[in-house]
Amino acid sequence: MNIQQVLTDVVVLFAGVFLALMAVYYILKNDIQHFFSLKNIELNKESRAHILPLRLQAHERLIIFTDRINPANLLVRLHQQGIGIAALQAGILNEVRSEYQHNITQQLYVNSGTWNVVRKLKDDTIAMINNAVQGLPTDANGIELSKAILQHMAGIDENPYDLTIELIKKDIQKLF
Repeated sequence: MNIQQVLTDVVVLFAGVFLALMAVYYILKNDIQHFFSLKNIELNKESRAHILPLRLQAHERLIIFTDRINPANLLVRLHQQGIGIAALQAGILNEVRSEYQHNITQQLYVNSGTWNVVRKLKDDTIAMINNAVQGLPTDANGIELSKAILQHMAGIDENPYDLTIELIKKDIQKLF
């Protein structure tokens, strides 16, 4: 056998193998893609099933956070007999910031619009407390600060804390 014949046989063999592999690929191409897409769907179902409880817990934590930073609830928890305005203000601001820091990771599991509303509510609460303090005389006490805050809240048409909780509930409904 000469070298030219061997090379020709090798080229024909490789061409045949290549054509056979290409034919098998095109025949099985749709099945292979279908298999991988089903695997993807299964992984998505598994991850959704794992993440759903975390998302529900995050929404629950944000409802608790919203309720805890509501001035009516804050004042009941933090007010002490004879507390000064500066001490009450510091206690309220510390409580709001602490609650926020405790719940900051919940933003991973909620809609970004909902998280932005929660963050703005926190910022507005801090601003409201600071504005109430600025509107009072320097010798005012904690009771006067509490009254000023509650009067401000009574003057608002729609309670922003209740509206935020309703938004969080609507966000939960989108999960189902």
